[in-house]
Amino acid sequence: MSTDGQEKRSRLRPVRPIIVTRIRQPATVHTARVTVLFADLRGYTGMAERLPAARVMPLLDEFFCTLASAVEKSGGTVFHLAGDGMMAGFGVNQETGNGAQAALTAGHAMLEAFVPIAARWRSELSLDAGIGVGLHLGEVAVGALGPSRHKRTTLVGDTVNVAARLCSRARAGEVLFSCTVAAALEDSAAVTSDVMGARPFLQLPQFELRGRRGPIDIWCVPAPERLAL
Repeated sequence: MSTDGQEKRSRLRPVRPIIVTRIRQPATVHTARVTVLFADLRGYTGMAERLPAARVMPLLDEFFCTLASAVEKSGGTVFHLAGDGMMAGFGVNQETGNGAQAALTAGHAMLEAFVPIAARWRSELSLDAGIGVGLHLGEVAVGALGPSRHKRTTLVGDTVNVAARLCSRARAGEVLFSCTVAAALEDSAAVTSDVMGARPFLQLPQFELRGRRGPIDIWCVPAPERLAL
């Protein structure tokens, strides 16, 4: 090889190591109009304070299994478990329409199924526990979040925030839902009556969410103590 050829090759050699960066493919995200359900355990803080952590674990497992069973039987999907709370979506795959009726059915089933569990915990462990549920219908983004090895499909958006806040306001044994859920339920009033029987819906004073513009109208499937007021 000529001297000129060797000089050209030497000029093409890198003077330092080459760093190759793998380009991440953009995550697939789609939007859907769904009903988001939040449920959490009331009395958990006291439970965790009084009982050893190893004793709390099976109680939480029983609680989450009860909630997940109600979600799955109503055609919903569990998206998130954390601490003493659960987030689920209904209508995400458009198999249950906008999911309002299915979410209400699931919320009611959770409350009913937890009654004997709460009674047993009270009798055996002297624990007072209950479930609060919040529902909101609206648009969400559906996609995967997290590092590559820990990605989980979840729901994101204002709809999620409102459902979470309604859950936090619900009393133990109560389902709180927004005006969008109430409007959807009006279209399926006969089915709702079959699920809830004679149990009434109550419209509550408007609810202001911290950091959100303007109050929203809310309804509830009330806890017995609210009906006694």
